[in-house]
Formats: sequence, C-alpha cells, structure tokens
Amino acid sequence: MNIQQLEYIIAVDRFNNFTRAAEHCYVTQATLSAMVKKLEEELNIILFDRKSNGVCTTEFGLEIIEEAKKIVLHSHLLKDKAKTINGTISGLIKIGIIPTIANSLLPKIIKPILSIYPDLKLEILELTTTNIIKQLKDGHIDIGILSTPINGDDIEKVVLFHETLMVYGDVNTDKKYVLPEEIRNHKVWLFEEGHCLRDQFVRLCSLKRKENTVKNLKFEASSFDTLLNMVDAFGGLTLIPELYYQTLSEERKRRVTSFNVPVPVREMSIVFYKPYAKTRIIKALADLIRTEINETLRSYQYKKEELAIVWM
Repeated sequence: MNIQQLEYIIAVDRFNNFTRAAEHCYVTQATLSAMVKKLEEELNIILFDRKSNGVCTTEFGLEIIEEAKKIVLHSHLLKDKAKTINGTISGLIKIGIIPTIANSLLPKIIKPILSIYPDLKLEILELTTTNIIKQLKDGHIDIGILSTPINGDDIEKVVLFHETLMVYGDVNTDKKYVLPEEIRNHKVWLFEEGHCLRDQFVRLCSLKRKENTVKNLKFEASSFDTLLNMVDAFGGLTLIPELYYQTLSEERKRRVTSFNVPVPVREMSIVFYKPYAKTRIIKALADLIRTEINETLRSYQYKKEELAIVWM
C-alpha cells in the first residue's frame, strides 16, 4: 500500500469512472486499474462495484476512502511543513476565482506570481462563490478569491483589498456623484443568479430580486461585456467594480458615475478551508496581490470610515 494507490481510489470514488480517474491522476487506465485491484487484494475488500454502466463505491469502500482522504491530506501537510521549514514557495496550488474579478485581476497578478515564484504551479478555475466554497470543503481546490464577508464560520479569509463600486449608464444626474437610492428610478441590468455582484447590487440599492428592463424581454447576463452592450443598446444602467472600470475605453469611462460617501466597496479576499490550508503560500500570494493592486484603487485614498462594505 502506498499514497499513490490511495489517491487513485479517491479519484475513482470522485468520478465514478476509471477512465476519468486515470486522466485526473495522469496515468493510463490500465495502470490505475491494476493498482486499485492490487490494493483491494491487499485489504481483502472490494472497494468498487464495477458495473457495465458505471462504477459504484461499495459500503466498505466508502469507509476505506474516508480514511484514505485523511492519510493523503496528512501526507500533503507533511510536504508543506517541509517546504515551510526550508523557506520555499513551490508545488501546485489550485485556485477558484469568481468571474466578476477574474477578467481584471488575473492579468495583473499572474506574471508577477510566476516571475517571483517560478517553482509554484497554478491551476485556476472560474467558479461561482457557492462552487468555490463546496470545492474548498471537498478538497478539490486549495484557495478561493471572492467577495467577502460570506456565511460560514469554518471558512477563513485573508483580506486583499477593497474595490469601489460604480454605476455604468444613464444616471441622468447633474451631480458628480450618485446615491444608491437614486438607482431605483432607472432600468437596471443584472447578472444572472449565482453571481455575487448581482446580490450586492440588489442589496446596495434595495432593488427587487428581478428588475424589469425591457417590457417583453427577460434577460440576465453572465459577463460585463454583455451587460454594458445591453445598457448601450437599450439604456438603463448596471453596476461595475473598479478593476473592471480600469479596463474600459475612455469613451465608456465617460459613462461611469461614482457613488457618494460613504463609498460602497466590495471586500475581496483569499478564502480557505483550514484543514486544507497552505498557509505559507496563501501569505505569499496575499502579500504580492496587495502590493500589485492596492495603490491602484481609489479606495486606498479614502479613510476607513468613508467606505461601506457591501454584503452579499
């Protein structure tokens, strides 16, 4: 019995398929199947019911796999401990990041991370907040980058920065700044369900959960580009965060209005599930992201009492 075999049976249980499990573990199906069979013989237990229409983990197999997860976890923690002692930042870290920050944050931080930590390998997925939390707890990703605060005492966070929120579109005001309650008098375009920015927009401006935009059109966007294009075509307005604002053309920037003090911001953090935490890497990434991002944001120029964190 070895750690590799335990990783194989965990993968088979996860995917309920030997082929997909082998691809996940970067081995051939024949190799994985042989190693799993050898472990079953050593334990004298049938771990998987190999049916013609799929693979099902047996009752005894579920018990074994739960213990295998603990052993694999501790083996990873031992490796991380050794790296901490040696003062190195290396290995693979799997990151989940919400789509509403990925398109503007990742281009700013990936090159510095890979340049400063060449032995660190990144695997990045765009996921909703709900999926990030689930995959953290299941051990499928190591950290998440998302908007906080979130519900759940078992999820820990390291705050990265506070990003101001802005309005794009036809505010129709002669004032330099807009108040949240003024938004309710306009057509509002929202992200589809599952995006944290949608919930923050609804909460900030006390909107209805489903705002009417065009009488005979029901539409919810999944990207900023789509939202802004719909505003340009049909009028109304939508909410954008500051890092995305920085990517806009000068023409589109002229259609953006800031909120009055207290300025609404979304708190962006690295989140992690403590049993699976890679604390040294988390600290290194957090420090680097703060260095690259903080001073580029307007929130950095405000006093703390002039900012208002928008909850989901």
